[in-house]
Amino acid sequence: MTRFPHDQFAKDYLKELLTPLGTVETSPKVAGEIREIDVYFNPLPQTQTAPQALGLLGRFAQTPALFEPFRNPVKISEVRSCMSKLLDVCAKKEREAKSDGIRLEEDSLPSLWILSPTVSDPFLEGFKATLDEERWLPGIHFFGKYWRGAIVEIHALPVTEETLWLRLLGKGGIQRRAIIELEALSTSNPLRAKAMDLLLSLKTTLEYNSTTLDPDDRSLVMQLSPLYEQRLAEAFQEGFQEGFQEGFQEALQQGVQAERRKIIENLLRVRFGTLDEPLAAIVTAMLGLPPEEYTPLLLQLSRSELLRKFSQNN
Repeated sequence: MTRFPHDQFAKDYLKELLTPLGTVETSPKVAGEIREIDVYFNPLPQTQTAPQALGLLGRFAQTPALFEPFRNPVKISEVRSCMSKLLDVCAKKEREAKSDGIRLEEDSLPSLWILSPTVSDPFLEGFKATLDEERWLPGIHFFGKYWRGAIVEIHALPVTEETLWLRLLGKGGIQRRAIIELEALSTSNPLRAKAMDLLLSLKTTLEYNSTTLDPDDRSLVMQLSPLYEQRLAEAFQEGFQEGFQEGFQEALQQGVQAERRKIIENLLRVRFGTLDEPLAAIVTAMLGLPPEEYTPLLLQLSRSELLRKFSQNN
């Protein structure tokens, strides 16, 4: 029942973290029957952000990549589907190179990173996925070299700062511990702020479905609830520092409004997969409503109903 909110959170989360390092597409379609890649990443030649800031995730992002995150343990059919997407992308690149008369190097093709909380040994044996302990951390199971892919077993990753940004995509106690580590980071860390904002948007979405939540999600909502107040306080402080000359009350309002805007924008992305120009145009109108009013509207009304309702109010 709650798989979709977690899927959208994972896409938005990876997009926010990887954007400083390259171009990121979420849900691009591939050939054949209608299928979508969760996250397709291409690194920039030069960036101001060092990949090392993202630890193991940054190492994955040093080359073109497909990221396919799963909230629950990945299934056999899902691995095959992911591999099919990779093969379609590689075939397209090979056709384009041939058409342009360019020799395509094997290492220029994208890699596939399947992110799963857990996988069993028989499952891995079935795909002949093995560790590379000399070059990589435990928990990363590689297919054969020319299959260009690996299953990342998030719960098997060592609990270190290097793996934090991947463990936040885990489940249960692994994810909750990672959130505690995230909270302990400096408030000046921009990656912390991005991850916190997306987690709090996930909390809002899950709370709306509170009658159907599984125990893991209930625990997650409980853990994130006090962080909401903390994030509002941090937003207030940011607004206060920026608007000190204009007075205390204005600074407070700036901080709260900025936080509400982020939540509304992220909820729109969860519902519709993107925040295009028409949807972005109604965000300001929605800011006039308290959270208990705009949240059910965002989750219940269709795109056309939202645009009609709030465009009229502009």
